[in-house]
Amino acid sequence: MQKYVLGLVLSLGLSSACAADQPNIVYILADDLGYGDVQCLNPERGKIETPRMDRLAAQGMVFTDAHSSSAVCTPTRYGILTGRYNWRTHLQTFVLLGYSKPLIDRRRVTIADYLKSQGYNTAAIGKWHLGLDLPTSDGMPAEASGSNVDWNGIIADSPIHHGFDYFYGISASLDMPPYIYIENDRFVGECTVQKSFWKNRMGFAHADFEAVDVLPEIGRKTTDYIARQKADNPFFVYVPLTSPHSPISVAAQWQGKSGMGEYGDFVMQTDHVIGEIADAIDAAGLAKNTIFVVTSDNGCSANPSGADALQAKGHFSSAQYRGFKSDLWEGGHRVPFIVRWPNVVEPGTQSDQTICLTDLMATCSDIVGVDYPQTEGVDSVSFLPALKGMSISSTRNGVVHHSISGHFSYRQGKWKLLLAKASGGWSSPRENQAAKLDAPVAQLYDMENDPEETNNLYASRPEVGARLLELLEADVARGRSTEGASESNDVDQIKLWKSGAK
Repeated sequence: MQKYVLGLVLSLGLSSACAADQPNIVYILADDLGYGDVQCLNPERGKIETPRMDRLAAQGMVFTDAHSSSAVCTPTRYGILTGRYNWRTHLQTFVLLGYSKPLIDRRRVTIADYLKSQGYNTAAIGKWHLGLDLPTSDGMPAEASGSNVDWNGIIADSPIHHGFDYFYGISASLDMPPYIYIENDRFVGECTVQKSFWKNRMGFAHADFEAVDVLPEIGRKTTDYIARQKADNPFFVYVPLTSPHSPISVAAQWQGKSGMGEYGDFVMQTDHVIGEIADAIDAAGLAKNTIFVVTSDNGCSANPSGADALQAKGHFSSAQYRGFKSDLWEGGHRVPFIVRWPNVVEPGTQSDQTICLTDLMATCSDIVGVDYPQTEGVDSVSFLPALKGMSISSTRNGVVHHSISGHFSYRQGKWKLLLAKASGGWSSPRENQAAKLDAPVAQLYDMENDPEETNNLYASRPEVGARLLELLEADVARGRSTEGASESNDVDQIKLWKSGAK
């Protein structure tokens, strides 16, 4: 009921005339793009050319301390759209698959719900990966194999049921079937064949669907959507790309361009598509009052990218930071974050303030000037002041990091506590390896003096570790990390320690 009341309540706070003055918002979410893969963020150890993202950074602001809410994709997407940490849901580890049920409760207010209530046109174009309520031939939930999916049926829970007026994209990653486009609440055609684009991920596919076509298609659909918008009505388009996530599917014209292997080529193609979307905004005459955000759902994935080979050539996808996608170490969740907004943001500026991808909800609310219900966006803080060159005013004590295996970390100021013996993810040493080495039960780093996370201070600064743990426990128990009345998590117990320490 709450979501349906939202439109009535919030719309009273903004007239249609005011709505026309609000900025457009284009939010591009790359998939597994490392902080160091953007050359302007990693000038000394970044060897892949990214001229379009570099140009956007020169035209706007770079955040050097931005973090995804998780070190893997589904959880981060949940956080972006709801302003709420994923581990407050039943998804405590790993990610959803292509046939999974929806993670976002239909009653939960998303950023698209909020902006739609404020007069925005809303669209999502690209990789959803938050679950769908798929039609089936037997009325039962979709099988993990997709064998009972009705390709001609109506999808009962899709992005258009979470505030988006329009959706075009795919269910999940390109290494997860089904391999077919979805438009709004219908499949575009039928899956009549079996295909695999990555290792042994064979599954149902449309006969004409090819992984190499998906990134360009997302770019085309997005630029077409922008071209159809009117200057007197603001719009929000969320563009979750499929790249440079595996499978590494490089279009012919980009093959060999980087000199850094297929991954480098795919990053360059990703950069090009981002540039095409920026060009569409410019061509429509909308650049000055459009907030254009480029970020990533987590860090670079070490194995598909061929991190060792890249490093041998002098390219470090995590820049100076330790770890990769899936990890609690910085390489898992410190992400590129570039904002161009000519009406507000000074070109060529930089912010070193800590932000999280859950912060979109509060930031948009701050921009529009209308609050959302206090029960929503419980882990979201506005970074609008930073865009204006000022300090962020936050009621959140710190930022929570989360790994693929459900390990927790807490960052406050220069201090970072990791409730893990090692990476907490796929990087070596993993937790079982660290246990054999008799590693300390947790890690504590001074991120100002040791951003590479090499000197564990957990034993020598126990008072700092204890203080951060107390703050983390409070943020979990209260059901929110921002100021306001306590809320409920979706699960009764959330296990902070995976190592048996508690």
